Amino acid sequence: ILSSALDTLHGRFLLVLLLGGPRGLLLCALDGRIFINNEWHESISGKTFPTYNPSTLEKICDVQEGDKPDVDKAVEAARAAFQRGSPWRQMDVLSRGRLLHKLADLIERDRVTLATLETMDTGKPFLQAYFIDLEGCIKTLRYYAGWADKIQGRTIPVDENFVCFTRHEPMGVCGAITPWNFPLLMLVWKMAPALCCGNTLVIKPAEQTPLTSLYMGSLIKEVGFPPGVVNIVPGYGPTAGAAISTHHNIDKIAFTGSTKVGKLIKEAASKSNLKRVTLELGGKNPCIVCADADLDLAVECAHQGVFFNQGQCCTAASRVFVEEQIYPEFVKRSVEYAKKRLVGDPFDARTEQGPQIDQKQFDKILELIESGKKEGAKLECGGLAIEDRGLFIKPTVFSEVTDNMRIAKEEIFGPVQPIMKFKSIDEVIKRANSTEYGLTAAVFTKNLDRALTLASALQSGTVWINCYNALYAQAPFGGFKMSGNGRELGEYALAEYTEVKTVTIKLSQKNH
Repeated sequence: ILSSALDTLHGRFLLVLLLGGPRGLLLCALDGRIFINNEWHESISGKTFPTYNPSTLEKICDVQEGDKPDVDKAVEAARAAFQRGSPWRQMDVLSRGRLLHKLADLIERDRVTLATLETMDTGKPFLQAYFIDLEGCIKTLRYYAGWADKIQGRTIPVDENFVCFTRHEPMGVCGAITPWNFPLLMLVWKMAPALCCGNTLVIKPAEQTPLTSLYMGSLIKEVGFPPGVVNIVPGYGPTAGAAISTHHNIDKIAFTGSTKVGKLIKEAASKSNLKRVTLELGGKNPCIVCADADLDLAVECAHQGVFFNQGQCCTAASRVFVEEQIYPEFVKRSVEYAKKRLVGDPFDARTEQGPQIDQKQFDKILELIESGKKEGAKLECGGLAIEDRGLFIKPTVFSEVTDNMRIAKEEIFGPVQPIMKFKSIDEVIKRANSTEYGLTAAVFTKNLDRALTLASALQSGTVWINCYNALYAQAPFGGFKMSGNGRELGEYALAEYTEVKTVTIKLSQKNH
């Protein structure tokens, strides 16, 4: 895959570097202002905030800091664009789908630019941004473009003299608050179904990573979406995010982020206008490896499952349960994988792991690593920062981890793999479910009966069997318990962006 990536990117990626490197590209390609009504605006307060490159700790640029007055302005624009008789509401559904397809076309055209911005802002390896994040954006937009003319209600048989049917109508103005680990992909996960259904949007990207979301504003305008349909207000959670959560003229909020913040958003929404809320929150996801599993496959998938994106995934395989017969060999191979993982410059094509997103996250991960050592887990490798560069942490593997340790209970969101052993299927089901989270789970076994038994018993929104992080635009994604409410992706997401209206007609009886 890496060889293919290099062949594909070689000429275009060198062109980016020859144009003056990622910083030079940014200065000529990005507007750091607030995007409202298809126009760029300074913040009403005049405030800005910096965004940093976590690889170098250097400031990339300053971005306009939105606050409540800016959110009010964006909501007003979104509400006007949603009004009956507006160009957006009058647009036929096929044209709506064409706009989504065209947006996907422009992302493909600017894929190198977007991947470069994403790598600069998040620190994730460029090839991962290009082949995973951007590919996911394009496929999601094309998937929902195809749904635009297929959202339909039902005819319901009732009494003889009545005709009854349902309509699925757009909800209205939707707020989207997106995270820093997959800034562009999570934006598209929310934007694509919302626009497909005919809603308008006010988006607040994470303050750590606003660049690709702002770049999308320029693409939205170029595509030809009517003014006010998509509005982007960068800012901080307690100010801009809170303004969206409490706004009486926003009909729905979609949020991806921590469980702690998700609770605050749901509380704020309930106190304002009972707006609809979908939440995709944290996870402490079990990865169960049975003794009969393909060991090579299980080790590799578990490794990628926890270390992918610097471990900064809500889906991270951060509780690996291994059947005791194969436990020593699994640990040995996992350590070998971790030691070979190349950490470094995300613009180096060989790099597998970049830096953590910011100092706060970096310090939290190191503190949890120290807790693992103190509580008796065996540190097999890693456990330290790489001191001669930015916010880099060595891939870390712990064995002899028990369920009561913090590294087995808390979401680490970093490159740390806790490995535990189990004896029986009943035992591992109970232990896997003994968490407040329920986002994803994985099972590795060659026994179909065992695989389906575990898939049925695990309290998770997604269960992967003999694979990990297999996500598709067609398949719904979301969590049980404290991992969230509602679903993103697939046909299921359309229900999160529509209201169902029942229409009942009494027939004339004159001709009877």
